[in-house]
Amino acid sequence: METFLEDIQHVEDLEGFQGATEELRDILGIAHVVYHWVNSVGERFGAGTYSSEWVDRYLEKDYLRMDPVIFGCFQRFTPVNWKQLDWSAKPARAFFMEAIDFGVGNQGYTIPIRGPSGQFALFTLNDSSADDEWEGFIREHGRDLVIIAHEFNKRALEFEKDNKSMPLPALSPRELSAITYLAKGLSRAQAAAQMGISEHTLRVYIEAGRHKLGALNTTHAVARALSMGIIIV
Repeated sequence: METFLEDIQHVEDLEGFQGATEELRDILGIAHVVYHWVNSVGERFGAGTYSSEWVDRYLEKDYLRMDPVIFGCFQRFTPVNWKQLDWSAKPARAFFMEAIDFGVGNQGYTIPIRGPSGQFALFTLNDSSADDEWEGFIREHGRDLVIIAHEFNKRALEFEKDNKSMPLPALSPRELSAITYLAKGLSRAQAAAQMGISEHTLRVYIEAGRHKLGALNTTHAVARALSMGIIIV
């Protein structure tokens, strides 16, 4: 864990955040680690191990408006075991069951973090396990997880403070081509045909580019690439 904390301090870009969530997931032996933050000007960033299908579905359905985890953490300053949240409403239960269908575990633990000038972040651990097993996991790792969450946020704040000099994400030529074709309005099948690759391979390039851009889904990746001037359409 000490080595991991040192690794976080050397994260240099959004891709590094993504790699850190994957590394921590593997260290802890759980299903998912997610770090999501909103900076002082309201721009959202995300890094985590949820499937892109679930992220796309979440945004498509605008689940942010009713997610009990989001609302529960806005009202709290201390870590939240998802079992403490109110899942009694029918829409909340349906949302939870759908999340499980998309690979989200039945257990969750989210640490809300508040920074200066309205910056807000959520650091989430997720897994599939029995209640007593998850409570044991929280007892064993809870203190370390709070420290890790704040180290993630410390790096995010440093990026924001020095945002103008932060290097642009380095996308490979194939990643740039894939995202550019989507930005031009081509379907995935059309983009794959233009690049002479399969749709599966195209998806790999899109996902790699999305992670490097710190984007929540493909649409967000295209928007960020355009706003950063990484691609021109």
